[in-house]
Amino acid sequence: MPISVDFSGRPFHFIGIGGIGMSALAYILAKRKLPIYGSDIQRSHITQRLQDLGAEIFCHQQASNFEYVKQPQERGNKQPIGVELELSVAQNGVKTALAGVKVESLKGKGQNSPKLPQVICSTAISSGNLEYQAAQELGCPIFHRSDLLAALIQEYQSIAVAGTHGKTTTSSMIAMILLVAGLDPTILIGGEVNAWEGNARMGQGPYMVAEADESDGSLVKIKAQIGVITNIELDHPDHYESLEQVINTFKVFENNCQTLVGCIDCETVREQIQPSITYSLNPDSGADYIVKDVEYRANGILAPVWERGNFLGKLELKLLGQHNLSNALAAIAVGRQLGLEFSIIAKALADFEGAKRRFEHRGCFNDILFVDDYAHHPSEIRATLAAARLRMQDSILNTQPHLQRIVAIFQPHRYSRTHAFLQDFAQCFTDADVVILTEIYSAGEPNSWDIDGQKVADLIGHYHPQILYQPSMNDVKGCLPQLLQPGDLAIFLGAGNLNKIIPEVMAFYQTSP
Repeated sequence: MPISVDFSGRPFHFIGIGGIGMSALAYILAKRKLPIYGSDIQRSHITQRLQDLGAEIFCHQQASNFEYVKQPQERGNKQPIGVELELSVAQNGVKTALAGVKVESLKGKGQNSPKLPQVICSTAISSGNLEYQAAQELGCPIFHRSDLLAALIQEYQSIAVAGTHGKTTTSSMIAMILLVAGLDPTILIGGEVNAWEGNARMGQGPYMVAEADESDGSLVKIKAQIGVITNIELDHPDHYESLEQVINTFKVFENNCQTLVGCIDCETVREQIQPSITYSLNPDSGADYIVKDVEYRANGILAPVWERGNFLGKLELKLLGQHNLSNALAAIAVGRQLGLEFSIIAKALADFEGAKRRFEHRGCFNDILFVDDYAHHPSEIRATLAAARLRMQDSILNTQPHLQRIVAIFQPHRYSRTHAFLQDFAQCFTDADVVILTEIYSAGEPNSWDIDGQKVADLIGHYHPQILYQPSMNDVKGCLPQLLQPGDLAIFLGAGNLNKIIPEVMAFYQTSP
């Protein structure tokens, strides 16, 4: 029999609770008044938010963290709401081995002990992790993060947003629509949004909006009322050997969703997936939702929207770029599928300011605009820099600052991704005037490809006239005050820790005479 996630009052322990996906799950459980424990080697505003809800968080990942299970635990009076989950899945040839995280059966003393917590791990936690090993030895039930997400999704009328790019923005847009419509949704996404002050929100309505990740194959576990696929590319060569394997994962997700919304501007979605509802930026595509006569402006987008040949109305967005208009069309399709009036949808999207780290304005000092963006795949970098080029049109509109150059500061993420897409990375900075590249962020991955930041910078130099390599964060911080000048848009790109230096760089200009 498959093991059930138990929501009746048994505690949860998260190994790596501060991660963006793990913390969102922990937040929802804490709001449900369940006992929450966890560990993370770094404190942050995210872990503080969980502690404010009563979670106990340890600052080290070690076996002694489980000492609390020896103490009496008070249990709630809620009735069990177990959800049956297959913890090992192999469908259509899709591998779901989770990077050394083996989900164990309940054994021995842990099987019937109400004191032992349910342990939640992400793919980042290896079998060599001491805290994970302690959980095994104690006999704790161990679940992957995706098992918990899948269990929660089954309790709601859920909308799950999948795709290689655009998941966070699209799921945030859908959540915003449901909020404005008064549907009081529960929200679980992979980014932080000011509208609900974080990466998760506990609602009282019947709907859940969740971001569904394909990176480790666990997308096959998600079964939603409405699924969304924004696009399909190979982005995680550490898990997938080919695009075909990625497609197989999305096909399982397609079959698991009652209704599927898909973007047919993506050739792979168009040819390999059969969405129930389609959307496209091409007015001649035949999609259910299209736009015509779009105006891409320096401060946003104006787009007339059509639904199956009928004019719905005009959409105004504060966000920039074609990719964000495409994300908005996905959100419109979901809203209309739920029976919402276009006027409500359009109002919600007009007010939406985006998720953090998605072309996020961090400040403007000395007429230098500082922007933070999560882009780490060549396709994402191209789209983000194209949006930055649109932002440069402020010069025409005579707004402040008067932008003249785009300075892209990029930190490659993972050796496997950098190696797999090396040629694409070399050619994706066309819209930048200056490129600064720093060392590859390993994300704990071994360098099996003998690749480093200098080699990436050298290759970019074949296609871009102004590329500077700065190996360390300190080198980048020392270089920028010499390089940046009034009229620059300085955009920090990457999924690693590059954005942590932005406050220090801005502080230089705040304190300079």
